[in-house]
Amino acid sequence: MSAWLQEWGERPRRRVQPWWWPPSLILRQMGSALYVGALAHWRELPRWIVTYGWKCIPGAAGSRGMGCIGFPAHPVWEVTAACNLSCIHCHTSGGKPAADELTTQEGKRLLDQLAEVREFRMVAFTGGEPLVRQDLFELLAYSQALGFSNTLATNATLIDDGVARDLRRYGVAIGAVSLDGFDATTHDYVRNRPGAFEAALRGIRALHRAGIPLHINITAMEYNMDQLEPLMDLVDELGTAILIMYQLVPVGRGRVIEKAALDLGANERLIRFMAQAQSRLRAVMEPVAGPQYWPFLLQRAGIRSGPLLHLAETVFHGCAAGRGFVYIKPNGEVWPCPFVEVNCGNVRQTPFPTIWATSPVFQHLRQREQRLHGRCGECEYRRLCGGCRGRSWAITGDYLAEDPSCFIYSSPQPPAGLENEAR
Repeated sequence: MSAWLQEWGERPRRRVQPWWWPPSLILRQMGSALYVGALAHWRELPRWIVTYGWKCIPGAAGSRGMGCIGFPAHPVWEVTAACNLSCIHCHTSGGKPAADELTTQEGKRLLDQLAEVREFRMVAFTGGEPLVRQDLFELLAYSQALGFSNTLATNATLIDDGVARDLRRYGVAIGAVSLDGFDATTHDYVRNRPGAFEAALRGIRALHRAGIPLHINITAMEYNMDQLEPLMDLVDELGTAILIMYQLVPVGRGRVIEKAALDLGANERLIRFMAQAQSRLRAVMEPVAGPQYWPFLLQRAGIRSGPLLHLAETVFHGCAAGRGFVYIKPNGEVWPCPFVEVNCGNVRQTPFPTIWATSPVFQHLRQREQRLHGRCGECEYRRLCGGCRGRSWAITGDYLAEDPSCFIYSSPQPPAGLENEAR
């Protein structure tokens, strides 16, 4: 790495706390996995800890536990809108690069500013497709030199053994790859490109050979809900460490297929499926746009108050948008999450730490127990869950509105069938 940085004339001073410090962060990360394991009756938990758990900790650097749309504290930088695919559900409407994307030097300045936020220890690079950005490895190396762990969200179609080795060399601790079907028919349809499925599998195998732990992203929608069962088998077959179950949120290109988004009933079916699948899956599973997962698990276990609820509120964070999670657009705009399309400032005009500390939007989201509207504001799980702020924004235009797809609050009793499912 030093020779590479000398070639670029850049040797930033390491300023980021190590991923293993303080040790309490590691305890919280493992505690969240143990708690979800107990709630979901996860049979493969001991095997996951031995096989994957310790390998995932550098990629979860700085995490204070599990959260929806990523764990806090978790900055994500969309380095480019450019992409070699044209997925029908893409929240960025990825394709061509935007005319006003941050330059290499501006990107390094952003990384310097992220390093000033004490709780950040990891940076996730996403797109578009980050691998089409020509200076990606330079940015990864700069981030690594600052002390960050890097993760990469990719469609994997551009990854071969050489690319995978370079990703490992420049600090990529986890490779996050999207799969939206268990076969080429569905995946290629969603990705809008013949051959995308086989190319993704080749990229995944290259990541394995390079020793980069695999993180699979699945976006659940009406197009693939009937494929989730065989998809779980594929996830295990591929040696996945972490599975993130997204729900389609109708933003970006996803607005065109809004009818494929899950309604209240489908959200409940998905979360029930997740809880059932986690019991046998080898990967640890987390939701995106479905923070009702955690109160569902607690209700199923009969936990509605007391120390076990308090423990859950400590290690599960529900929707993390703006309260640990932050999303930076290619042009430097700062959003609470990719599904809350609210510009809180631009790093070209205002330093990121100032935006992070003073944005009224972030302040509202961090005070959600007092700020949420409707049923979410009244719910006993508003601290643990908080509803999906992205779905509220996409459907109502109000990021503090009640989550229209929540099935948890509808009754003071557990949803029908919970008692039987728990047995």
